Amino acid sequence: MSNGSTASVSTHILDTSIGRPAGGVAVRLSVRGAGTSGGDAGWSAHGTSRTDDDGRCKDLPALPEGTSHARLFFDVGPYFARRDSHDRPAGGRQEAPRAPAGGAFFPEVAIVFAVEPGEHYHVPLLLNPFGYSVYRGS
Repeated sequence: MSNGSTASVSTHILDTSIGRPAGGVAVRLSVRGAGTSGGDAGWSAHGTSRTDDDGRCKDLPALPEGTSHARLFFDVGPYFARRDSHDRPAGGRQEAPRAPAGGAFFPEVAIVFAVEPGEHYHVPLLLNPFGYSVYRGS
């Protein structure tokens, strides 16, 4: 967790279109220090992970001291491409609208949030092929 001056981050992804965790999604964590804001100024790569079978990333590194903003980048396109290749209805029947050929209307999701020292940030992603929602969890 935290030593009082650093912050920590965790995340999980739930595929709401099937009611199951989204495993195997690549996640990147970037940070930006105090005194920088707006645009992409000052972003530094900080860690990578992949969601487990329960849709969770449990191994993201603690944020460096002085971090003011963090960004989680979820590469969800390959997840949907894999899922859809295994989920085609029998007989070619389509039960719901299909995402574009790449597997998802939103193939990438980037979430930026403000950071306070000593806090833990759990950032769940609720995902489906045509949209997503995110919130600060606990």
